[in-house]
Amino acid sequence: MSSQPAAPAAAAPPPEGGEAKTINWVEDKMATQFANVVNVQGTREQVDLFFGTNRTWNPESGQQVTVDLSSRVILTPIAAKRLMSVLAGVLREHERRYGALEVE
Repeated sequence: MSSQPAAPAAAAPPPEGGEAKTINWVEDKMATQFANVVNVQGTREQVDLFFGTNRTWNPESGQQVTVDLSSRVILTPIAAKRLMSVLAGVLREHERRYGALEVE
């Protein structure tokens, strides 16, 4: 796993009939966390993403699984849709390079 994040896109797509805007990414307050568990819930007004780490590495059948939640990100539905689109593209490219990912 790389300690350096991939560089974000430098410009947003241009609005109809306009010029592309450049984005200045300020990272001085950014925190980096690891998550191997994610859950999502939504309402009409927002989509909540919950990130955490599974502490139960070898669960026996019927054993409780413990997840330490570390972050909650609240998005507007339009931001969630943009995230879905970007993630789909990143994963498509990952699978093209490294092979299909199997989800349990």
